[in-house]
Amino acid sequence: MLVFWEERLVFFATPKTGSTALEMALRPVAGIALTDPPVIKHTPAYRFRRFLAPYFAACGADDFETVAVVRHPVDWLGSWYRYRSRAELEGHPNSTRGMSFNDFVRAYLKRRRPPFAEVGSQAKFLTDSDGRIAVDHLFRYEALPALLTFLEKRLNREIRLKRLNESPAAELTLRPRLIARLQAERAEEFQVWEQARSG
Repeated sequence: MLVFWEERLVFFATPKTGSTALEMALRPVAGIALTDPPVIKHTPAYRFRRFLAPYFAACGADDFETVAVVRHPVDWLGSWYRYRSRAELEGHPNSTRGMSFNDFVRAYLKRRRPPFAEVGSQAKFLTDSDGRIAVDHLFRYEALPALLTFLEKRLNREIRLKRLNESPAAELTLRPRLIARLQAERAEEFQVWEQARSG
């Protein structure tokens, strides 16, 4: 999470949405950079509202706007699947090496997920307790140029991103019945993505 104090803007680092590349490009101009450990780096909107926003307000800044990125749920799951297929995770409970993407998504849909499929929820990360989007400016990952235009204007600087944290290539085709099941059982994930800015 990056806080731009003078510009009154907070950037939430939604996992697996290119947040590391944005963080590396913008950290030098952020007033506050919460980057480690991951639980702090990936502070969700509801936790910011509960703990940090009141503290910032007590410090005289109660007018922050927030910005974040959301990725299409299938693409987001594909990113997690590829990330956890890295050679260095082989033999670890979080590893997806040797399994298909379809098997990974089936595991993700279980009530009790195995460790490799425990990847959280973009919807929970970006919404309040009533399921409403808790971010002022929410951009689709697929609309990265629009996000960069917004940030460049808001921060008054050019932003150049480097490709970081790349995962191995993999086959990411889901069976139609599994896509339908994912859309039905995790409808909130698709709803958040559909409400985000696409351009």
